[in-house]
Amino acid sequence: MLLARLAQVSREVAGTSARSRKTALLAELFREAEAADVPVVIPYLAGRLPQGRIGVGWKVLSRPVAPADEPTLTVRDVDARLTALASVTGTGSQAERARLIGELMGAATEDEQRFLTGLLTGEVRQGALDAAAVEGLAAATEAPSADVRRAVMLAGSLQAVAEALLADGPGALSRFRLTVGRPVLPMLAHSASSVAEAVGKLGTCAVEEKLDGIRVQVHRDGGTVRLYTRTLDDITDRLPEVTEAALALPGERFILDGEVLSLDGSGRPRSFQETAGRVGSRTDVATASRTVPVSAVFFDALSVDGHDLLDLPLTDRHAELARLVPEPERVRRTLVGGPEDTPAAEEFLAETLRRGHEGVVVKGLDAGYSAGRRGASWLKVKPVHTLDLVVLAAEWGHGRRTGRLSNLHLGARTADGSFAMLGKTFKGLTDALLAWQTERLGRLAVEEHPWGVTVRPELVVEIAYDGLQRSTRYPAGVTLRFARVVRYREDKRAEDADTVDTLLATHPGVAP
Repeated sequence: MLLARLAQVSREVAGTSARSRKTALLAELFREAEAADVPVVIPYLAGRLPQGRIGVGWKVLSRPVAPADEPTLTVRDVDARLTALASVTGTGSQAERARLIGELMGAATEDEQRFLTGLLTGEVRQGALDAAAVEGLAAATEAPSADVRRAVMLAGSLQAVAEALLADGPGALSRFRLTVGRPVLPMLAHSASSVAEAVGKLGTCAVEEKLDGIRVQVHRDGGTVRLYTRTLDDITDRLPEVTEAALALPGERFILDGEVLSLDGSGRPRSFQETAGRVGSRTDVATASRTVPVSAVFFDALSVDGHDLLDLPLTDRHAELARLVPEPERVRRTLVGGPEDTPAAEEFLAETLRRGHEGVVVKGLDAGYSAGRRGASWLKVKPVHTLDLVVLAAEWGHGRRTGRLSNLHLGARTADGSFAMLGKTFKGLTDALLAWQTERLGRLAVEEHPWGVTVRPELVVEIAYDGLQRSTRYPAGVTLRFARVVRYREDKRAEDADTVDTLLATHPGVAP
């Protein structure tokens, strides 16, 4: 498949909000693709490089290269070139990467250059791989869409299902079953603004603690245990204490869903960053497990004793979980009869926050486990933090945001009257807001760069964020987690913005 064709579909998918049109575009693309194209096509649609980070930044990408007149690059050719580029190390590697990028861009048309730049900078984010992609794959292969959805759920990978379907047709779907040792994508939760809203939607439900740890899926088959993250990475070797805990359970064959977190001496959760650092550490695991021990807390059972539980209601799945896992290793929960019991649910949330956790998940008792999807029967509720920050700079967007200032550099006031950058965000920006901020920041620009503009620190923006974590990349030693724009505050002056000291006082456990 030509890269030009993929770039065209990516651009068209990004430019339409109609679900039916997205599905049709993707179906047409999948019909044209060969099975061997899928390992590249699927990640590229999602804005992801199969090679991961390859060490190419704006300095290299901003160098102009004359585009090719006609498209000749195939997706597999591009993948091979980027694989070669990612392997470049040692003395002279920077110059060699620049040379290889120059060759790639020189072989690309103008449209392909724009797509590649967005892909390499992480700006291709059009949400193509949602339910529309599954529907498009089903339409392209004449397979029942429900069967394709379930296969993707059980495979944990749209890519694996797409390769099988394009190679062997709908009959290939029978290969994908819930199997101990093969992880599935976890069920996710939608957000609700309050406990009252969540209980009002679900009626009789369970309210469970939402732990700020790392999602873990535990598979045990006799004496063999495998541990997987939310993104299906195998982390078994990093968490020996979790493996030991799984082997201590009475069952011989099961799949459990839960969270891994680290607790301090008083039993309160340590910062997310400490837990994430421990789970991410691959060196000297024995020392890490002694200094930052972690525990698994389980909240669902997907398979027990060879029985697939995915389609059973939560009430039945939790009964299996309770039979297998002792109470101290299960997530704390309370049952709520409906809206009339909202005060009890709100008190449970308050107690959860006092215990140091980040909120609750309200779950309908009658719903099955929708692996790999945000199910309407799971609603998360957690306090939303907001800050008034100052825009320090903005980066040019790519894809549908080409020509507009998109990614904002956010700063808080410091004690000496300057501003310390806390991170970046492009989340929460509508097309109208993008157009407005491009014009407004253009008037505030004091320096232009290939990547964007530096601006006078005058424009205040209200930012919502989920938490704070330590970071050596930023001068205050911290950065915002999941920051997104709420609104601009032109009624406020830069001197009215929040300070670094205020932020650190709000999150005392994270201060560097």
